[in-house]
Amino acid sequence: MKILFIGDVVGKLGRRAVAALLPAIKEKHEPDLTIANAENLAHGKGVTSQTLKELLDAGVDFCTSGNHIWAKPEGHSIVAQKDSLVLRPANFPDGTPGSGARLFTVGTKSVLVVNLMGRVFMKEHLSCPFRALDSILDEYKSKKPNAIIVDFHAEVTSEKNTFGLYADGRVSAVLGTHTHVPTADERILPNGTAYISDVGMVGLKYSSIGVEYQGILQTFLTQMPGKFEVPDAGLAVFNAVLLDIDPKTAKTRSIVRIQQDVEI
Repeated sequence: MKILFIGDVVGKLGRRAVAALLPAIKEKHEPDLTIANAENLAHGKGVTSQTLKELLDAGVDFCTSGNHIWAKPEGHSIVAQKDSLVLRPANFPDGTPGSGARLFTVGTKSVLVVNLMGRVFMKEHLSCPFRALDSILDEYKSKKPNAIIVDFHAEVTSEKNTFGLYADGRVSAVLGTHTHVPTADERILPNGTAYISDVGMVGLKYSSIGVEYQGILQTFLTQMPGKFEVPDAGLAVFNAVLLDIDPKTAKTRSIVRIQQDVEI
């Protein structure tokens, strides 16, 4: 079983880059399921129905998210829809709209997708992601998924690495998102779980995590608020990982980083 996971898609440029590159990538690798982190779809923060439609039309099957999922009012209703194609982190408080895990039928097999958020250096006051994972795995234990994919949306590599080792052997993959910078530590952990600290992003290549750097530079230089601009055109980078999973054991055979540039 092959699963393609795309890093945080940032703004219109990111959406257009996915549309430009994903069809050929899917034709080459033939993934059974394509997932993308969509929390930055709408001009860098949040998601709307139209921006989500663009991503789905480009060939994405399902989306995870993170701390920016509530940035656009429309995002609240999107994640709250029955059978929504967008997850929000599962460790938000009880009563928060939406779901943090979903079981998919892919052909004759099943894939459980889980979205969790770290707590270190994050302003949200969330419950423990480690214990939240335990609860989710216990809830879906009887379903015996052929693959379990976790998007761990977190700030620091220490928390991400520790979470990966905690989940090792119990999930197929722990894929870090949020920092938008791809890491070169993709590997299979000792008990068969694929891990990477951050998948990266789809957005402006020469930027500050997808935002034109000039405004952010002024903030660094002067400590005054700068204007953050998310471009619609330019040279985009596409970051993703391709997983090859044994559906009999839910262990991962390989994790391969994909990085391509495209002028939009």
